[in-house]
Amino acid sequence: MNVTVVGAGAVGGYFGGRLQEAGLDVTFLVREKRAEQLKQVGLVIESPFGSARLTPKLALAAEQIEACDLVILAVKNYHLPQAIESIRPLLEKGAKILPLLNGVEHFAILQREFGEQAVLGGICQIISTLDRDGRILHTNQMHHIVFGALHPEQESFCRRLMEVAAGANMQIELSENVRSDMWSKYAFITAFSGVTTASRLPINVVLMHEATREVFRSTLTEMWGLALAHGVQLPERFVEKVMDNMYRLPEGSTSSMHQDFRKGLPLEVESLQGAAVRLARQAGVEVPTVRTLYGLIKPYEQGAEQM
Repeated sequence: MNVTVVGAGAVGGYFGGRLQEAGLDVTFLVREKRAEQLKQVGLVIESPFGSARLTPKLALAAEQIEACDLVILAVKNYHLPQAIESIRPLLEKGAKILPLLNGVEHFAILQREFGEQAVLGGICQIISTLDRDGRILHTNQMHHIVFGALHPEQESFCRRLMEVAAGANMQIELSENVRSDMWSKYAFITAFSGVTTASRLPINVVLMHEATREVFRSTLTEMWGLALAHGVQLPERFVEKVMDNMYRLPEGSTSSMHQDFRKGLPLEVESLQGAAVRLARQAGVEVPTVRTLYGLIKPYEQGAEQM
């Protein structure tokens, strides 16, 4: 299977690198600056599951890619419009796309652009970042992709993808209910990123204070109700299980949005909290806690340095 990974950053670089290790033909569609960095130092992964230094196949434009069966889209949501144009030639040739973005609104956007049959459902679970030299630092015990069919005609392709990727040094799961998986992650990350970023605190400190802890719980509860309003039943005891899991995280654990805030980088507030406000309006439900978090984070959307 020929795979194109859009973005060789902390997520795309990690999973694309693991697929390349497993023998798949992987091309990284990257910007010129990242291409130069990768040419100089290689694709470097440092992980508790084993480190690697790979020589990646690079492309600066989709027209340079001869064959592609699958596009793995691993960019920030605010780069989605540019990414859509960059991959259009590959999708027009029949490639499927597996988005690993945060949120859920991007699925409908991609389906409008490329058709329902082209867009697989998927999420990833990993904590990773790039250091100054462009190395990928994987810092937790999860490196997990969950994917599945959103259209009946995708089922055979999904089984084939599972077969070819099964030997990669990562966890990969073919889900029978990927829509629920997508909404479960969306509900969690909207609450987790919202509370840690708005409070400027890691999750263990959030949980130490009853009032702040209840903001987190209220956000999860509102997101559970929002999913239900959109026809998606989240797992039983979703809120309680998430709360329990937070106590098991290492001290200092926080969200990628909070990390981006600390670095003065742009934030995905529109695709997470902002999207929840829009989706609530569409469904005729109220999400007052999410709306408050959205209002507190929105001024920093373009990065703290732009304030």
